[in-house]
Amino acid sequence: MQKNHKVSYFINFLGILAVFGIFALLFEGKAFGTSTQYIKGICTTACYTIIMVASLNLVVGCMGEFSLGHAGFVSVGAYASAIVSHALAGRGLPDIVLFIVALLAGGMAAGFTGVLVGIPALRLRGDYLAIVTVAFAEIIRVCFCNFPITGGGKTMSGILKLSGFYWCFWIMVVCVAIMYMYVRSRYGRTVKAIREDYIAAAASGINVTYYKVLTFTVAAFFAGIGGGIYAHYMTAMIPTNFNFMYSAELLSEVIIGGTGSFTGSIIGAAFLSSLPEMMRQFSQYRMLAYSVILVLVMVFKPGGIFGQWEFSLCRVLDKLAGCRRFLRRTVKGGA
Repeated sequence: MQKNHKVSYFINFLGILAVFGIFALLFEGKAFGTSTQYIKGICTTACYTIIMVASLNLVVGCMGEFSLGHAGFVSVGAYASAIVSHALAGRGLPDIVLFIVALLAGGMAAGFTGVLVGIPALRLRGDYLAIVTVAFAEIIRVCFCNFPITGGGKTMSGILKLSGFYWCFWIMVVCVAIMYMYVRSRYGRTVKAIREDYIAAAASGINVTYYKVLTFTVAAFFAGIGGGIYAHYMTAMIPTNFNFMYSAELLSEVIIGGTGSFTGSIIGAAFLSSLPEMMRQFSQYRMLAYSVILVLVMVFKPGGIFGQWEFSLCRVLDKLAGCRRFLRRTVKGGA
């Protein structure tokens, strides 16, 4: 890793620490009064939604494929992690260890499912792949409605309350960082080459199916982790929560933020996950608000709000330093 990259990552990490410190001071100091726990809950929801949206961005933005069944991977991770945590409960494990083990189990279950779906499905492209992913999500939902271990068609309740804002925040940071490094690795660059010209990539000797299935599996793994956090925060869930509309919401957050931009995924997920709470008095118009925002973005900013641009605190500091030097030269020139 080059020295300037190390400095950039270190500065960005300091920025993340500063953001976490601000949230901690606000929540521990009861800055929002009686609404502090309510605001903390919204922030926790935003954390696991960011993981789900960023993982979908690997498929839509990095790979350039259209997936409408991401909620299926989220549900696999949610139910698998809930089953594992229930099986390991009462064995003397600390809550954080139990939480991490359950999340990894949910991620691996979703990743394995991603391999099973990706091998046949990713030989297709465009609308055909979208239809297959929708069918997969519906098959998973119907199966969970009939499996006794998942509660059948009833609500699966009694899940351990292991998710909290502080742990969810750092899990979200680690997950997004790993996905960002994957995109910047040679694997990510190869997938982007496939996205730009499928035929040229295949003609140059790249195993197109292998790299697409790998990226699809990584996206499914992190979607499963997001689902595990969701399960251990809500402590109750029903298969109908992971229907086609949930996949559409995740996809709209990717498109609004910007396909190919993790910054856009973070901002889009944080905004749209808090939008239902801001519109609680008008909850019946929530999807209408999503639709209006999506139409406006497509009309005025077709590539999403951030496009493929990524925020970097180091870059911002460089810009500020450049502006400062420019002002000094201007003042000296005027004098």
